[in-house]
Amino acid sequence: MSANNSALNWREAIFNRRMLICIFVGFSSGLPLYIVLQMMPAWLRTEGVGLKEIGFFTLAQFPYTWKFLWAPLLDRYQLPFLGRRRGWMLLTQIGLLLSVASVGWFSPSSQLATISMLAVIVAAFSATQDIVLDAYRRELLPDNELGLGNSIHVQAYRISGLVPAAFAFILADHLPWSWVFVIVAGFMLIGIGLTLAIKELPIKGEPPKTIKQAVIEPFKDFFSRNSISGAITVLAFMVMYKFGDNMATALSTPFYIDLGFTLTEIGVIAKNAALWPAIIGGMMGGVLMLRIGINKGLWVFGFVQVVTILGFAALAEVGANKWMLALVVSMEYLGVGLGTAAFTAFIARTANPLFAATQLALFTALASLPRTLVNAFTGIMVEYLGWFDFYLLCALTAIPGMLLLFKVAPWGADNDSAIEPTEKS
Repeated sequence: MSANNSALNWREAIFNRRMLICIFVGFSSGLPLYIVLQMMPAWLRTEGVGLKEIGFFTLAQFPYTWKFLWAPLLDRYQLPFLGRRRGWMLLTQIGLLLSVASVGWFSPSSQLATISMLAVIVAAFSATQDIVLDAYRRELLPDNELGLGNSIHVQAYRISGLVPAAFAFILADHLPWSWVFVIVAGFMLIGIGLTLAIKELPIKGEPPKTIKQAVIEPFKDFFSRNSISGAITVLAFMVMYKFGDNMATALSTPFYIDLGFTLTEIGVIAKNAALWPAIIGGMMGGVLMLRIGINKGLWVFGFVQVVTILGFAALAEVGANKWMLALVVSMEYLGVGLGTAAFTAFIARTANPLFAATQLALFTALASLPRTLVNAFTGIMVEYLGWFDFYLLCALTAIPGMLLLFKVAPWGADNDSAIEPTEKS
């Protein structure tokens, strides 16, 4: 293939309608997660809620972990409007619009239980939206565009965090939180507009006709391609690889507040220093894996993840220094972006396209397990250990995931890549 033809093929792969859809799908998918993960904890902390309660508040994220339980229902049943995928999209997006808008009208000091229930509802709608958007994206993209499309999706997912984790913080210095939640909820109209604008895709193959088929076949397929011990090792790796990173960032916003940074400083410095290095890291990771493959990417990028966690411990010692905040957060999220690029490529490689909806729901749910289960106790850990020792512990908890690489992704065992040049768009 000539250099001109290769460049043309890359342009055709990048600049097409499918990649544009991936941008909007990523934004709509990421927005509610960042509301639950960062915006709500910041709101609670500014209203005087303790770290212990905020730590347990992360249990509201459990729907992201258990979404594989109802994923088969979305494959089996079709709503009576807009088609098999778009009907579920619209339902979950309207649910998110209404539930997010209502959160800020309750008082954290006297109605924390109600707020927690609303957070669970937001997370449930968000997790269900993820199921159907992941399935739609898998059906939308031809095999030779899966790596590129998923990379674009992840970066748009990250960019959506600017709304609840930066723009909302700045607004909160000037408006009541009740109106901040309403304004942020309004951004779900982007997802609703996308759902109404795109077309329902033709069904490839035979969809499950019974719940039994929808539930059993994806799991039967996964275990048929691995031994029992091998399958369990792969699943354990999906839990452990991002364990340290997820734990380290669970209470990042309360950490910044406790150090003495203002909400505007957090919104402008910390959130931008997290977003753009993560995007750069994600794109760098995709490009580097073209040459080194997924396995070596998991090793190299995983090591970077472990080392950069220690920057938070250094920040805990230095205190409210703006330059140090920017440096530490930038390096941490550069590692996050690199590690996520390799990890999502590994998950995509592991899933069978025929059963992508349920298998991807299972794999991504397992990946979110540390964020929802262990992170619930991070507030207790911080109160007992202090911020410095807590971040040392986070770095140590990242090591078991690295050790599992000897089994699931041995160094040099593959020459594959997450993103490949396409012959045709």
